[in-house]
Amino acid sequence: MKKYAVKEIFYTLQGEGAHSGRPAIFLRFSGCNLWSGREEDRHKAICKFCDTDFWGTDGYNGGKFKAKELAQKVNEMWPEDSDFKYIVCTGGEPLLQLDETLIKELHKQNFEVAVETNGTIEIPPGIDWVCMSPKANTDILVTSGNEIKIVYPQLGIDPKKFEKYNFQHFYLQPMDSPEQEENTLQTIIYCKQNPQWRISLQTHKILGIA
Repeated sequence: MKKYAVKEIFYTLQGEGAHSGRPAIFLRFSGCNLWSGREEDRHKAICKFCDTDFWGTDGYNGGKFKAKELAQKVNEMWPEDSDFKYIVCTGGEPLLQLDETLIKELHKQNFEVAVETNGTIEIPPGIDWVCMSPKANTDILVTSGNEIKIVYPQLGIDPKKFEKYNFQHFYLQPMDSPEQEENTLQTIIYCKQNPQWRISLQTHKILGIA
């Protein structure tokens, strides 16, 4: 029976995009198709600016789980006797592992299931909220969903290319780097000049929470 390799699972507030501020469990899968996750490989990664540790299964609540036990573990982390259950499946690239079987188990626990994907893998049936964050030099297969969130500025990515995609929300998020102040200024200017786009800030970093 399939087991899912998980880097970490934690309860926090969503820090980015349309659900910013919403309580959520983050289920971070191990592995990505754009970078191995090892620093020694960053120079040859397709996405070189990733700021997330998704390698291995040694994080908080990490490990390898069958679908039912993973859904049960996640459910135990939600506040007792509380509704509005929301889980964000992320990575790395979660769609390397997240499938219809696990989605169904999470739905049995009454979770609304969101995914944060780079858009290079087709979305499995049953996902409730799709956030797609395209990266340069990739073949984008996901052209519809709930929100598109582009790390900006990003060499090789022109937001104009994505304006006809079938999404409800269009976000630009300043790239977290030593040039973040300049990146934020460029993002503000772009959004003001192109009102289809809104700015998304990493509020979890601003607030100092996980």
